[in-house]
Formats: sequence, structure tokens, C-alpha cells
Amino acid sequence: MLLNKILIKPILTEKATNLVQSNVYMFEVDLKANKHQVKQALEKLYKVKTGEVKVMIRKGKEKKVGKKGLLKKTADRKIAFIKLKEGKINLFPQK
Repeated sequence: MLLNKILIKPILTEKATNLVQSNVYMFEVDLKANKHQVKQALEKLYKVKTGEVKVMIRKGKEKKVGKKGLLKKTADRKIAFIKLKEGKINLFPQK
């Protein structure tokens, strides 16, 4: 699997910004990627030393769409919590 296909995007929520203080970063990753692939991709792209990698799958929700209110299911998402040993990832804009 290609490196740029494994890490889809960083998650920039209030919870994610609070976790950065303890060197934990949240990324949305490909559903087929495993912990080892996520760790290798992050180390190569951002040039940091990673420690622990935790992965969870957030199930998609059912939403009503359209005039008739038909149910549509949103896609499942896989989220990785990555703790860094060394280095820093500059995701959040600083003034």
C-alpha cells in the first residue's frame, strides 16, 4: 500500500488538540491499513519516532436524505491514535 494512501488526513477536533499536549496525534487512516503500516508511513512522511499506535473503527451513521427522507448510511472510518517518542508534527497553526 502506498504511503500517501495509508494516512488520509489528520483529525483536527477539540479532543485531538487536547491530546497533542501528551504527544498523541489522531489521523484518519485507510480501512485496510494495519498498525505497522500506519507507524511506518508516519515515520517516513513526518520524520518522527513513533511509539504506541492504537486503532479504532468508527461505524457510519444512518442519515435521512432527500425530500422523501430515505435512509443513507455514511461510510465507516478508521482512526489511529499515535503516540510520539521523539519529534513533533506541526498540524496546528501557530501565531
